Amino acid sequence: MTGSTPAPFTADDYRARMERAARSAADAGLAGLLVSPGPDMVWLTGYTPTAVTERLTVLVLIPGRDPVLVVPTLEAPDAERSPAASVITLRDWTDAKDPYAVTAALLDDHGRLGISDNTWAMHLLGLQRTLPGTSYAALTDALPMLRAVKDAAELELLAAAGAAADQTFEEIRKVPFAGRRESDVGHDLAGLLRRFGHSQVDFTIVGSGPNGANPHHEVGDRVIQPGDMVVLDFGGLKDGYGSDTTRTVHVGEPTEEERRVHDVVRAAQEAGFRAVRPGAACQEVDRAARAVIADAGYGEYFIHRTGHGIGVTTHEPPYMIEGEEQPLVPGMCFSVEPGVYLPGRFGVRIEDIVTVTADGGRRLNNTTREMVIVD
Repeated sequence: MTGSTPAPFTADDYRARMERAARSAADAGLAGLLVSPGPDMVWLTGYTPTAVTERLTVLVLIPGRDPVLVVPTLEAPDAERSPAASVITLRDWTDAKDPYAVTAALLDDHGRLGISDNTWAMHLLGLQRTLPGTSYAALTDALPMLRAVKDAAELELLAAAGAAADQTFEEIRKVPFAGRRESDVGHDLAGLLRRFGHSQVDFTIVGSGPNGANPHHEVGDRVIQPGDMVVLDFGGLKDGYGSDTTRTVHVGEPTEEERRVHDVVRAAQEAGFRAVRPGAACQEVDRAARAVIADAGYGEYFIHRTGHGIGVTTHEPPYMIEGEEQPLVPGMCFSVEPGVYLPGRFGVRIEDIVTVTADGGRRLNNTTREMVIVD
């Protein structure tokens, strides 16, 4: 593991986030927010229950009121030790009580509420049954930009995660590829991410030869051959924040066509990056990258969006896709990852995490985007 341990977020940091979320809810016409265990709760409070079970745990944020965390009594001691405990009122319930009645007492019985996307259906249905006059909107729909703009401390953590992913690539390019299975290289990637400080590995895509034409192939038992193009896409969480980078390497000398496709994708990735600036719509990043690939004659083989946000999860809003008119704001972080996928033959993808600055963009991944030859 490399680098110093970052300072933890404080109760004041979490208080500010919860206050901002409650204000955003009011601005969106919501009576409040209900946040279940998952990435939104982690970002708002730093709290993760030891186990997520059928027992209801929910953070209740109502504009103008103090936050309340409804928890099972048996989990209350852990909640009391959470980073935001001093700025949250705990409301515990025993197995003999109805947790939906406990929660309903905190809510407007005819309000429209935002609810985190990963809330269990049984909990949403229980609340609707207890408060039939309420209605609900998924947070991704109601407040898609809730976590999108990162503060300075978050940007530092994302940069450190990106640097760790870069170190991983610099090491993986030294290992043998030919004659080994994709799963072997994937195992190496996971080990290197952990070596460089990741506590969680979310994915290790190793798409060799024709498997590289499947953007989400991950790993398989195919033995990598001399002459293969190999897509390497990997990432996870370091100190609670995500990494995600892709480089496409070649086993031995590439053909002229393989070099040409790689050069097209590299130029598209550069165009997408250069389109990043405050006030530009997310779709402009997608358009810039896609135009390069289309002009080169490979438009039908670019089959996914150009990018996705990243933070306490490796995929979150905003999305760099046609039709997304959300303006870019300094502090947003997202991938720029165009690709070309030739079915049955090979694929190429190049990806960096980029953050919006006051006058443009800054890459959080800085390994070479040139063709890398491996053994």
